[in-house]
Amino acid sequence: MRVLIGMSGGIDSTVAAYLLKQQGHEVVGVTMTIWGNRSNLSTPKQANSCFAPDKTKDLEKIKALCSRLLIEHQTLDLSDLFEQEVLKNFNSEYMSGKTPNPCVWCNSKIKFGAMVDYARAKGLQFDKFATGHYARIIEKDGRYAVSRPADLKKDQSYFLYRLTQQQLATTLFPLGGMLKDEVRLIDEEHGFHVVHEQESQDFYGGDYTDLLEVSNTEGNIVDLEGNVLGKHEGIWHYTIGQRKGLGLAAEKPLYVLALRADTNEVVVGFVEHTYQSTVTAGNLVWGLCDHLVGEVAVQAKIRSTGSPQEARAHMNADGTITAIFESEVQAATLGQSLVLYDGPVILCGGIIERVG
Repeated sequence: MRVLIGMSGGIDSTVAAYLLKQQGHEVVGVTMTIWGNRSNLSTPKQANSCFAPDKTKDLEKIKALCSRLLIEHQTLDLSDLFEQEVLKNFNSEYMSGKTPNPCVWCNSKIKFGAMVDYARAKGLQFDKFATGHYARIIEKDGRYAVSRPADLKKDQSYFLYRLTQQQLATTLFPLGGMLKDEVRLIDEEHGFHVVHEQESQDFYGGDYTDLLEVSNTEGNIVDLEGNVLGKHEGIWHYTIGQRKGLGLAAEKPLYVLALRADTNEVVVGFVEHTYQSTVTAGNLVWGLCDHLVGEVAVQAKIRSTGSPQEARAHMNADGTITAIFESEVQAATLGQSLVLYDGPVILCGGIIERVG
């Protein structure tokens, strides 16, 4: 089988490519560039961030690794598509007081979508697409779904829930059944990387204000009763649940509870106000099933970190889903994703629209 694999130059994608070769597949490496014409931005403090200007050294390293693996390598410029599909969404969500997850969007729209389509359009022939993600794909009754990996500490299934049925049917995750330590050992045995080499990566290592291309805009920091407690310079500087950096004095620590784009207000309150029991999401993508019947016992995540929590979920008349958690969750955030699991397998997921 001929497999196209996304190569970042890191340990995981390199070992995944090696394993595919060992299994007898014909492997082709591909790397996307996404920076584009962003000369207005300063170089991010974290050079290993995913969205960064100069990837020359990374590409040289990737090509050297592919040469060692005896596989072909191609570079695809997807900066225009990244701007349209990911950064435009990122900007729109932040400016409306939400907190998007660009990695979730990029995986669905770019990495497993446009990059694969563009590779075929450029004449690359392949049967499957692979990456070094820690996740698994299962098939049941004709449907495909992302499942949690063997190494739960490295679980990346949350970031992959928006992959479509067609994408899942043609994708491989060679590391899904492995532990990170096993992957590192293979890498060390073959000398692909320096031992203990730093791994990436955040989405962007610079100031989001620069990325959003907006100027600071003063507004009020208010409590739940509307009392003005201080000033802010832009709601996009804050995240739901944030405690540090508010610059406010109070009898107890204050947390960010809401970002009101319409009034340019940051709403704060005490820790007891940060907990919710219900989370509703729309813009759904279905995995193991294509709808929910009645109220269903699930495990649910509202952010990439942490373990899925016990909940009961149901569909609403407007096509959204609501999860009611057995124990309250903290700082559920508009714009992030609610992902429902049946054990290790993703049932569905969507963008958080309401919390309560």
